[in-house]
Amino acid sequence: MSLKFNASALMLTALFAAGASHAQQPNPLDAVPEKVPFDVPYGAPISLERADAVLAAALAQAKSKGWPLVCAVVDSGAALVSFKRMDGAQLGSIDVSQHKARAAAKYRRETKAFEAGIQGGFTYLLTLDDLIGSRGGIPLVEGGKLIGAIGCSGGTGSQDEVAAKAGVAAIIK
Repeated sequence: MSLKFNASALMLTALFAAGASHAQQPNPLDAVPEKVPFDVPYGAPISLERADAVLAAALAQAKSKGWPLVCAVVDSGAALVSFKRMDGAQLGSIDVSQHKARAAAKYRRETKAFEAGIQGGFTYLLTLDDLIGSRGGIPLVEGGKLIGAIGCSGGTGSQDEVAAKAGVAAIIK
């Protein structure tokens, strides 16, 4: 009986010690930055002509690599402006590409930032509305203002990101 009691007491002590050492770790979310991150003002919405140019460049990149992707462009209010699905692209990517574009526009940052945050343990990100933790969504910023965003899906996250960046480069100099 004494051996069981000693083992239980030792385990309880170890749990308290682990909890106390964990409680002493500073929470990085408690840091208060001087400025709000990703504080890019919303601008006039991207036109259909320019959105189509973004998609053409993204899809040309995907085609050159043999990646059947789906890409969407939203305006500065996160409303769909233009959309293309390559032959053979998976059906699930129709919604995912639009989701990536919306999240990039609404939160004014690449969806890669959410992916990194979630992988880094910031699971509170999963509670934010209309967020997606997968790369391939990139804001379109011109003249310091957000005019829209592109979202690509259908490949790996890195493939989606490469195509989206090609679309961004087509109109943002």
